[in-house]
Amino acid sequence: MQYGVCNLSIVPLRIEPSDASELISQVLYGDLFKVLEQRKNWCKIRLAFDKYEGWIDTKQYFEISEEMYFKLNSEQPKVATDLVEFINDANDELYPIPLGATLNCLDVLNHTHDGSVSTEILPKSNLINTAFMYLNAPYLWGGKTPFGIDCSGLTQMVYKLNGYAIFRDASEQANQGEALSFIEESEAGDLAFFDNSEGKIVHVGIIMNDNYIIHAHGKVRIDRLDHSGIYNVDRNVHTHKLRVIKKII
Repeated sequence: MQYGVCNLSIVPLRIEPSDASELISQVLYGDLFKVLEQRKNWCKIRLAFDKYEGWIDTKQYFEISEEMYFKLNSEQPKVATDLVEFINDANDELYPIPLGATLNCLDVLNHTHDGSVSTEILPKSNLINTAFMYLNAPYLWGGKTPFGIDCSGLTQMVYKLNGYAIFRDASEQANQGEALSFIEESEAGDLAFFDNSEGKIVHVGIIMNDNYIIHAHGKVRIDRLDHSGIYNVDRNVHTHKLRVIKKII
């Protein structure tokens, strides 16, 4: 089995081995993964952080040894905390990296970095401040950055930046943590999940104080939260039906 690390700012993770295939997530700079299957121009990978699987272009990663993979994966993540930062390669060329990129691989890639980094597990009260960094980011199915993000990408990245690992999709995240019976039991930073007419969980947001929620719907926005679901303050209508509230940490 081969192992790799993302050495570019953002690499698309696709459901099939084709540039025209659906974007299901993104591999950010420093993300580690196992290579599960190889084809001429594509490889199927499993990310170390959340075990998510998909296809990436074979030209868009750096191969590392099994020993290095497990060494890096065992370390406390060093996470970039500015909206956009830069790393320098051996030729002193600049590469942009987004908020939430992982920087444990700098020595392996012969890169240097001089920006803000967090290695701490931060208190739950900091989650909302982190979420505000994504406010007004456009919605992008499969996105994980302030330049395009989906609902579960938002929750995953906000938690990651505070030192917590949660799954990638809303339906997976809904299986984590402790279920709460009422909104009144929740705290800022807890997650609210919403289902469709078939009962499938399709949306997630981060609960704020005073019955507000921050979530990705068209853009990362703040709306009201009540026992029915999300009430869009611009359209004066409920847009999502509440299914369950979870205390993840």
